[in-house]
Amino acid sequence: MIDWFRELHPVLQALLAGGFTWMITAVGAAIVLTTRTMSSALLDSMLGFAAGVMIAASVWSLIIPAIELSEDSALPAWAPAAIGVLLGAAFLRVFDQFLPHLHPGQPEDHAEGVESHWRRTTLLVTAITLHNIPEGLAVGVAFGAIGSAIDAGTGATLGGAVILAIGIGLQNFPEGISVAMPLRAAGMSRVRSWFFGQLSASIEPVAAVLGALAVVVISPILPYALAFAAGAMLYVVIEELVPASQGGVHTDLATLGTMGGFTVMMVLDVALG
Repeated sequence: MIDWFRELHPVLQALLAGGFTWMITAVGAAIVLTTRTMSSALLDSMLGFAAGVMIAASVWSLIIPAIELSEDSALPAWAPAAIGVLLGAAFLRVFDQFLPHLHPGQPEDHAEGVESHWRRTTLLVTAITLHNIPEGLAVGVAFGAIGSAIDAGTGATLGGAVILAIGIGLQNFPEGISVAMPLRAAGMSRVRSWFFGQLSASIEPVAAVLGALAVVVISPILPYALAFAAGAMLYVVIEELVPASQGGVHTDLATLGTMGGFTVMMVLDVALG
């Protein structure tokens, strides 16, 4: 680990990590600057890979540390993790129900949330921005855990937080593509397609800072916060990434991508975290 990064305050570490995940989204969206279309087999595989990464990250980087942190609490060790997961999913469900948005690849009449007259571009970016919030929170909570007084002796480490940020960055690459490509195919210019593709991840550094601040200032909420981020990420996987990767004709490739992403993230977290 680079010494200068280790010495930074956890909130600043979270900000830089959130900026990194945003940057990877921008790099993925930049593919639209060179081509108007992309192989559906490759995109489905990449989306499947992203789903696998997020599932593994939710378990090893968030839920397991949440359980370890709760071993000495008055509640059963599994209780804060279970409560947090359900609250995270409920959080995304409430926003999904009311905020107008449209998932990539869906026709405009499939927009979700309250009825609105927003343009397709706005609906697409809103959907991905909403679902990037838990990723930013996960990064922030992971780094905030390092500065928490109750973190001693648990699996939450700086290395684990960095690996989590890398994993979320990996899954953000196809996410940037999945937003930018439909916009380009609809006739939007290359630069505007890239701009809106990367814009969807601009919320991640903000959410990362908020997540880190929350657990640094109020350390007892850490197990709940870790599990909350995990529940919200799992909601995104089930509600968006899996349907998107399995919606075409390359379902087997998407499934293999999911297994590969899960394995890669698991190995990274266990071996290096």
